[in-house]
Amino acid sequence: MPELPEVEALKDFLAEHVVGHEIVRVLPVAISVLKTYDPPLTAVEGREVTAVHRHGKFLGLATDGGPYLVTHLARAGWLHWKDRLPDGPPRPGKGPLALRVALETGAGFDLTEAGTQKRLAVYVVRDPGEVPGIARLGPDPLADDFDEARFAALLKGERRQIKGALRDQSLIAGVGNAYSDEILHVARMSPFKPTSSLTPEETTRLYEALRTTLAEAIERSRGVAAGRLKAEKKSGLRVHGRTGQPCPVCGDTVREVSFSDSSLQYCPTCQTGGKPLADRRMSRLLK
Repeated sequence: MPELPEVEALKDFLAEHVVGHEIVRVLPVAISVLKTYDPPLTAVEGREVTAVHRHGKFLGLATDGGPYLVTHLARAGWLHWKDRLPDGPPRPGKGPLALRVALETGAGFDLTEAGTQKRLAVYVVRDPGEVPGIARLGPDPLADDFDEARFAALLKGERRQIKGALRDQSLIAGVGNAYSDEILHVARMSPFKPTSSLTPEETTRLYEALRTTLAEAIERSRGVAAGRLKAEKKSGLRVHGRTGQPCPVCGDTVREVSFSDSSLQYCPTCQTGGKPLADRRMSRLLK
């Protein structure tokens, strides 16, 4: 799933390629992708793109005098830029193409979604705040006013595991499964640690890991073409998706905990005092 760093990079890429250009056609291929009907999708056609914004994991294109075109790439969605779009409208079918946006230059981009769980979403709204997922977002962890005191205040009173808190978009916007694993590895903290047990020193460590991990991922992605961002993300991860490989910090074997539809990765030596975590389906920590 694209998370804050990749969406930030896509925002910068699109700002460079679409701002100042006119959207001439928006062609939905998968009817399930469109989540709004008023304004209609055609309301952005014939309008110039004036800005590109990121809201957590959402991307929003602002148009001159018109509505916003907002998308959430969900778990298996992606954006593919084309300097020259194919001639003729795309044909609906069983392929991954969900929506195409064409500019007056002949360039544009496709939104695609792999797999059978169709969760990629496109909204046409007068204000991004009309999108329910954006309206529920917590603060952006890289915002200038997101200091340690604000972070500590968000965690105060939470009664859950820190991995789940970091992934909660209503608490902190933009962090998902991959970067929560990375942040906790940098912070040397178990993903199952209760937020209520965090000491002030641990809160400081977690805050610094959150900010540095995301900022470094954005820096690695800066200037990378949209088509190479997935590979760039994977190459920069230290524990997520690296089950069975050596931890780059201590050399211990990266381990995994599986859930019904996802998994997490961690280093026992760096994060859990050398103790492997039980599979969460067993709902306990090995002592």
